Amino acid sequence: MSIFLNESNCKEALFPFTNTRHVADIRLGILTLREKWELLTNETIVTDPGEQGDISITVPANVVPNLQNIEQLLELARAGKTITPNSSIQFIQHPWQIFQLNATAIKADYELVTAGRESMPIDADNKCIAPQHIFIEEGAVVRCCFLNASEGPVYIGKNVEVMEGSAIRGPFAACEGSVVKMGARIYGGTTLGPYCVAGGEIKNSMFFGFSNKGHDGYLGDSVIGEWCNLGAGTSCSNVKNTGGEVRYTIDDDAAPVSAGNKGGLLMGDYSRTAINSSFNTGSVVGVCCNIFGDMPPKYLPHFSWGTGQYIFEKALADINNWKKMKGQHLSEQEKETLQKIYLSQHKK
Repeated sequence: MSIFLNESNCKEALFPFTNTRHVADIRLGILTLREKWELLTNETIVTDPGEQGDISITVPANVVPNLQNIEQLLELARAGKTITPNSSIQFIQHPWQIFQLNATAIKADYELVTAGRESMPIDADNKCIAPQHIFIEEGAVVRCCFLNASEGPVYIGKNVEVMEGSAIRGPFAACEGSVVKMGARIYGGTTLGPYCVAGGEIKNSMFFGFSNKGHDGYLGDSVIGEWCNLGAGTSCSNVKNTGGEVRYTIDDDAAPVSAGNKGGLLMGDYSRTAINSSFNTGSVVGVCCNIFGDMPPKYLPHFSWGTGQYIFEKALADINNWKKMKGQHLSEQEKETLQKIYLSQHKK
């Protein structure tokens, strides 16, 4: 059996993260949505309609599967019934829901990825609370740290390094190859995707992968895409001075939408900030932006250079420079995707 994850009705609403990836490749908790389906069903996951087979079932790509709801989801899909949100089934319908749902998703994924397995030993020079809810994968190095899993699990992935003096409160996940810098303070609901670097103060935030916040500065209730870099001292507001509604604009032609009373930065892939950059509550940054100078507008479109336009060829060269630092380079497929985004933005 193959399972088709259909993004046709949800892709546009998840700007800026679905400009560069399928909805199924959004990370929530420890795993991407695609990875959750693969582990839960052991079936072939299809995201291109042209790849569907005669025996495929179809589910919305933005539904969040877990051990508790997977049988219900499959039963509804096999019967051809519409899957709608309820007490056990959640959807990512807006980009800010990635950080709103992340703590719950970390707990669900932790149960899935650690089932029937034993953690590597926790080094004795760490201070741990509720160590039975801490799982350390092979190759990880965690020394002289504070790990508190009393409010949710702490998952330390393969070859992760958590440097001395770091204080981490669960639910928390550090995926393969990520690094937590010395003295970092990380609160629950935070995920570091693969090969990320984290420092300073972080709360309830998602890093998709290969992104850096290596220095002091505050990041809360935020989502950072892949291959982003937050310069030293970069901070964002996640609560308004009035304590009122935080409203996001995900399209410069659309009306702002309320996300509740907490909401920080939503940053698309390949975007970067200069040192001491500051973001207002409910800020949105598109794909491939270079941010510097005074506090930026709350909405920055793709390929912004400050408040101007990033030259496409320079943007690609700069991305390649950053990718080389982690032993990678821009693929032809990435270049084609970025060119489509650039041309679409340029037409506006």
